[in-house]
Amino acid sequence: MTSDVAHQVMWNRLISVVEEQAQALVRTAFSTSVREAGDLSAGVYDGAGRMLAQAVTGTPGHVNAMADAVGHFIRRIGRDNIFEGDVYITNDPWEGTGHLHDITVVTPAFHDSNFVGFFACTAHIVDIGGRGFGADANSIYEEGLYIPIMKFAERGAVDRTLVSIIRGNVREPDQLIGDIHALATCNEIGQRRLSDMMSEFGLDTLEGIAGYILDNSRRATLERIAALKPGGADGAMRIDGYSKPVDLKVRVEIHADHISCDFAGTSGLDPKGINVPMVYTKAYACYALKCAIAPEIPNNAASLEPFRITAPEGSIVNAPHPAPVALRHVIGHMIPDTVFDALDKLLPDTVPAEGAGCLCNFQLSLRPRTDATAPAQARRAEVLTFNSGGSGARPGLDGMSATAFPSGVMTMPVEATEHTGPVIIWRKELRPDSGGAGQRRGGLGQFMDVGATEGHEFDLSAMFDRVSHPARGRAGGGAGAPTRIARSDGAGMRGKGRQFVPHGARVEMAFPGGGGYGDPKARDRAEVARDLARGYISEGAARSEYGLGDAEIAEIREAVNKGEA
Repeated sequence: MTSDVAHQVMWNRLISVVEEQAQALVRTAFSTSVREAGDLSAGVYDGAGRMLAQAVTGTPGHVNAMADAVGHFIRRIGRDNIFEGDVYITNDPWEGTGHLHDITVVTPAFHDSNFVGFFACTAHIVDIGGRGFGADANSIYEEGLYIPIMKFAERGAVDRTLVSIIRGNVREPDQLIGDIHALATCNEIGQRRLSDMMSEFGLDTLEGIAGYILDNSRRATLERIAALKPGGADGAMRIDGYSKPVDLKVRVEIHADHISCDFAGTSGLDPKGINVPMVYTKAYACYALKCAIAPEIPNNAASLEPFRITAPEGSIVNAPHPAPVALRHVIGHMIPDTVFDALDKLLPDTVPAEGAGCLCNFQLSLRPRTDATAPAQARRAEVLTFNSGGSGARPGLDGMSATAFPSGVMTMPVEATEHTGPVIIWRKELRPDSGGAGQRRGGLGQFMDVGATEGHEFDLSAMFDRVSHPARGRAGGGAGAPTRIARSDGAGMRGKGRQFVPHGARVEMAFPGGGGYGDPKARDRAEVARDLARGYISEGAARSEYGLGDAEIAEIREAVNKGEA
């Protein structure tokens, strides 16, 4: 009988295997969204399709959605049709991770020619054809190429017909096909490391270690839940939506052996592409509960199982086919803060204030200028950049500035963005006074000005929220600053949608800040002085929000001028 110590060593080894799998994807991916922003996930599954371990690198929207995806692959491919050397693929929003711009690749794992489980990984790709990445479509059919669950390779032979179809329907074919091969390769690396581990520990199957992982994870999660006081509470949030506000509503109930989240009362479907398939709603609702209830327990099928998520079909968080869903993250990333609004009533002093929520993404579709003769070197390009506002302040800590929560996706470096196409980032810096005031200050958003190089014009696909509904503070904390977007020539711009930017013009953006936590007047004077010295807050905010006097401000100003602060 294998000891608990040996099982724990194997469990840790599995986590390191999937982390190496994820890092291989980061190193080999073509898309900057994977290479620079880490918009990916990787995991290992047993033969029944239950997730055993996930990589640390990645985003919960992918990995928690992917936890359900392998079961769909087993059902669609058929157990009798699984062979060594196979590679399966899909971007089905309802059986994958929520929109067509995520490619999920699943590979059956074999050890000594015996089937033992699966590896799966997901990556966001820059282009999948159709209208392009944005909210403007009226149905899923306009949003790009749909790849049903199918074989990308059978017994090692790639389906060249499928490759030709993909290449013929997207704007960046080399990039996309390169990403698919990177996904397949990282699964192959995971397989090799798993087989090495099984040889080292003398394993013929994963049944023993799977049982140990799942039983212990389930027991630990149930113990955390059982220690909580039973009860229920409602949470709600109003956000911008596309052309009208969206209301997110949830009822969270703590039971003896599970926690339920019901999104009844949430707004219905939107005509544009901000709707959310249920798999993505479940992913982020579970993530919120996991963060608050059992953050130290590793993520797997069993640790997620006690969280029961429901939503009315036809609501914006349970969108049926063929609803447009390209920007499902704009709504989906707001789900944790909605759940936290309810949890704050059940578990005081536990959850943070609201943050920016959704990523501050935008995509540029660049082309030679059409108002005059373009230079010979002008070209077409698709450039997607990931950026973040501020996260909400926590009960004991300030919010994180320009940091994505809940997605965990990294902000892309200016150099990497400018390398992918004829783009210039003219300004990128923290936004003073954007974090909500509080005993704990909200995280700062950032300023970002973007334009094209000489001879180019472009369409900007905006994917922003918090324009009209900034992040709310908690426990007396102030709201974060809202999103702002405009053209440098004075023309207004919308927070969502594809919009033209003429040659020579720039887009000037200010990303939102996180809400504050607690009474601002209770903030430690030394922390206020530090924020003022570092430029996180202005002298005006120091006076009006935190109550600093003129003498204190003058002293701080003098110290800064002398280089002493």
